[in-house]
Amino acid sequence: MNKQQLANKIWESANKMRSKIEANEYKDYILGFIFYKYLSDQEIKFLKENDFDDDDISNLDENDQETVDYIRQNIGYFISYDNLFSTWISMGKDFDVSNVRDALSAFERLIWPSHKKVFENIFHTLDT
Repeated sequence: MNKQQLANKIWESANKMRSKIEANEYKDYILGFIFYKYLSDQEIKFLKENDFDDDDISNLDENDQETVDYIRQNIGYFISYDNLFSTWISMGKDFDVSNVRDALSAFERLIWPSHKKVFENIFHTLDT
């Protein structure tokens, strides 16, 4: 599945969902995903600027506490490789709503304490 096919599938699903919810709620979902993509991209940008290569990034998970804390201290949050938006895109048909649930739960748990006021509950709408 290429990017265009995935985009078409996402919009098709979004249109089905839109018919079942209010327009303002729909907007909140879409904006939530856009913001999650932005944060995901910002983490990748930060990592590349700090000499992480693609292999390092693909091995990012919560088990490396030192790296997790380094990222959290610098950008305020941590998203593991499996939960990056770009990883979701590469999953194609294997992508599932459980990926979103797991990612949002992890995101909330991995906010750096000094950034709680900024990021805590930011994806509350998507959690539902």
